[in-house]
Amino acid sequence: MLQTFERAALEAGQAILEIYARGCASAKKADDSPVTIADEEAERIILRHLHEDFPDIPVIAEESVAAGIVPAIGHAFFLVDPLDGTREFIDRRGEFTVNIAYIVDGAPVAGIVYAPALSLAFSGEGNRAEKMFIDASFRVERRAFINVRTQPSDRSALASRSHNSPQTERFLAENAISRCTNIGSSLKFCLLAEGGADVYPRFTRTMEWDTAAGDAVLRAAGGTTVTLDGAPLTYGKVGQTEDSDFANPNFISWGGRPPVLSGA
Repeated sequence: MLQTFERAALEAGQAILEIYARGCASAKKADDSPVTIADEEAERIILRHLHEDFPDIPVIAEESVAAGIVPAIGHAFFLVDPLDGTREFIDRRGEFTVNIAYIVDGAPVAGIVYAPALSLAFSGEGNRAEKMFIDASFRVERRAFINVRTQPSDRSALASRSHNSPQTERFLAENAISRCTNIGSSLKFCLLAEGGADVYPRFTRTMEWDTAAGDAVLRAAGGTTVTLDGAPLTYGKVGQTEDSDFANPNFISWGGRPPVLSGA
């Protein structure tokens, strides 16, 4: 399955970079989030690969959902965000990613995150996570296994560049976390997975396709993502009374097992 993910993500990333190089306009979706032709073209490529190789597995993809195309899901399905960090893409920062994840019984069991402008990709399945270095021909040049690091006493945090919040600042202050790096897209999960930081608290709204692939990489590297009550973040949340289908609650991702801290 990861081989299909890699082929789809690399082809989608190549298309995104071609559009990125020549520039494109953006529009607003119904939820006021931005969308570009790069989002739409990347999703078209990914859906083609997934439908060809796994025709019986439903796909929940961001732009399709925005267009009202929402297949019924069973215990297993794909989650796709063809261009996470569209604001970074529009602002010409390289922190945008292609995201594909496989969900089984509510858990992200396989996923890939590809940052085409950075020539890096991350994948995870089971207890194996990799960092991939992509060459100019959009092929994997080399791979390296990655793992989360042992939680130090002086933890460092990651926060959203575009969606930070006062609650995040309170969490950091209450838990004496003085070092925090702002970065866009699902790369935050990947930095935790490779031991570059220790915690990513998220107190603003996300959707499942925003987090599933990165979460899969993090879990495969030994990390965890939990809701504020300490339960694992789950996927396939439909029929929610307090939010729309596939919306996430607030969560905290850890590079390892979550400690008992304040403000969570």
